[in-house]
Amino acid sequence: MEAALLASTVYGYRLLARALEPLGYTRLFHGLLHDGEYAARLRAPGARSQPELEQLVQLFNAMLTRLYEERLKLGEQHGLLDRLLEATPSAVIVFDFDGRISVLNAAASALLGVADPVGKPLRHWLDGGLPASAAPRCASLLEQLDRLAPDSGALLSDSDGRRYRGQRGHFHDRGFQRQFLLVDELTAELADSEHATYDKLIRVLGHEVNNTVAATASVLDSLLYYRDQLADSDADDFGTAIVAVKRRNVQLGEFIERFTRVVKMPAPELRPADMGALVDGIVALYREPCRSRGITLAWGRRDAVPPLQLDSQLMEQALLNVVKNAMEAVETTMREQAVSGGTIALSLQAEEGGVRLSITDSGRRLSGVPASQLFTPFFSTKKGGQGIGLLFVREVLNRHGYSHRLAADAQGDTCFEIWLTAP
Repeated sequence: MEAALLASTVYGYRLLARALEPLGYTRLFHGLLHDGEYAARLRAPGARSQPELEQLVQLFNAMLTRLYEERLKLGEQHGLLDRLLEATPSAVIVFDFDGRISVLNAAASALLGVADPVGKPLRHWLDGGLPASAAPRCASLLEQLDRLAPDSGALLSDSDGRRYRGQRGHFHDRGFQRQFLLVDELTAELADSEHATYDKLIRVLGHEVNNTVAATASVLDSLLYYRDQLADSDADDFGTAIVAVKRRNVQLGEFIERFTRVVKMPAPELRPADMGALVDGIVALYREPCRSRGITLAWGRRDAVPPLQLDSQLMEQALLNVVKNAMEAVETTMREQAVSGGTIALSLQAEEGGVRLSITDSGRRLSGVPASQLFTPFFSTKKGGQGIGLLFVREVLNRHGYSHRLAADAQGDTCFEIWLTAP
């Protein structure tokens, strides 16, 4: 009986070991899954093992092989996706489940211009809790992106006047929805399209108006011959009316001519030019008109910069428009607010890779003006203005390839900045 009991204990132990052996393989398989060791394989059982255990091990190894292949495939796809995201010129911003930035490519980093954006929502830079030195340069664009509704798109613009197409979409990750933003700059595309449209429109208007003005002027000159045939009491009124119509006729012709000068502008002839001396001439020209209006026009900073390749005549005409607009804006603000003085400060600053020219005035006429409306025809902050001056300035700067920005600075003053490319 003792021998039988001992034999049954040994046999029962062996049966229990064989019964628990699959659990051991299951624990090993679970550990490999938990550690992500999909390249490892379970060792096959011995020759005396049961066929079911061999099938179980083969099944586990087949699952590990499949998982390894899927992981390798996903890794290659992620690598390709990462390279595509870095190479694409579109800004791509991906958010986590809580709306915080989790992924962004190089174009998005350059567009946002903020430090350490990962882990922060877009509202982080818009709540006013940051110091002025940490404020992003594109706060207006960030605000528009934050307001963009899910699964929708819109045309956006920043404070520099550049335009973008923004699209907010979503995808599912582990059964939950995550959102992403795609932002494409459309400045060049829209500028070319707008320029072609304005060119055609202004040429047609110029042709029709000039023909009408010429014919009307000839008829008015002919009518003046009949003034002597009228009574004295009527002759003066007749002559005054004809002269007034002729004057208005001339003004209409000059109005159209200003627009046609923009679309007929010749290509710039680039030659070495001293930008400091060029601006000095403009300061000398406008110093007395500014002084008579109580406006101080002076250099704030004037670095010694190397000669720049530009068309001096076109650039001088563009800067004359900017300074003239600044003088008129300051004069209007002084009159409306009953203040006795204003300022126009110029700055010529050498920077790495180029030169920055700034013209800042205390007119403060850009408050509440959307950036997308600046540099467009027929829009002006001046009463009765047609927006021709800024349209001409933008055309000159674009033809030179100079970046520019017109916006209010931190103090609310109007600042026109031009980045001049060094030779």
